[in-house]
Amino acid sequence: MKGVAFSPAHITGFFKAELDQSARPEIQGSLGAGFSIEQGVTTTVEVQDSEYSNCSISVSGYQPDNTQVSEYVVSEFLKNIDGNYFLKIHHDIKVPVGYGLGCSAAVALSLVYALNSAFRTNFTKEQLGTMAHNAEVMCRTGLGDVLASYHGGFEIRVKGGAPGIGQIRKISSEPYSAVMICFSPISTKQFLKERLASINGLGGKMVDKLLQSKNVDQFHDYSIEFANYVDIITPKMKSVIDELKKNGIKCGVALFGETIFALVKPEIEEKVVSILERYPDGIVIKSKIDQVGARILH
Repeated sequence: MKGVAFSPAHITGFFKAELDQSARPEIQGSLGAGFSIEQGVTTTVEVQDSEYSNCSISVSGYQPDNTQVSEYVVSEFLKNIDGNYFLKIHHDIKVPVGYGLGCSAAVALSLVYALNSAFRTNFTKEQLGTMAHNAEVMCRTGLGDVLASYHGGFEIRVKGGAPGIGQIRKISSEPYSAVMICFSPISTKQFLKERLASINGLGGKMVDKLLQSKNVDQFHDYSIEFANYVDIITPKMKSVIDELKKNGIKCGVALFGETIFALVKPEIEEKVVSILERYPDGIVIKSKIDQVGARILH
């Protein structure tokens, strides 16, 4: 038995956490705004009968620090399965891990979709999304990326929580591509632990204002304001932001990573890429917006 699934990576520009340690994980989450890209994580699951349940996890492409989220997803999923099986799991990760691109959410989502396909368990998409969301919350690797990557597109998250509980509003993003430069990772887990209380008021106000305007330029401006407020803009990032601004290009900061993004129309895409390529220590990524969200491949 075999299943293959994909989840897009996702970039958050600003957010407000809704994190209550006493609440069920599926009703925890975040409000905010961001977009999914066509690069992400493809996961293949092969299932064999076994004397006892076990799994091997391999990764190609960009490498994570650990496989904590995958192990959590497998453990929870197998609670619904009778019998013992050996699972051969492979993640093909096309985006840098820890740079604010929602990689752990893409891993969790693509894995639950692939497991459902391999075992023919017929869970609904919302049930699968909840499993992935709960893994992120319990492992402290994210709050809103699963809901966003589940739906795809350029979204405003207006209610936090797992798919089916959390709610989004989509913003038209057909004419835009995303161009990004990634310098170094930032620990989401550490940030959520240390800085959460100080940032929620600003993120909530930004969600309300962007809901009214649905304006891409305003999204960029709010993202920069938010990043300045939480003090994560390094001198190198400031240099990139200033150079883009000097060339009339608005940009934002991915949360959480030393990553700058710009949503641009096709006619200036190459101009932005040429500016970012002047920074040889950064990883430049160019992608269309993924409009579909997580899905089974075969």
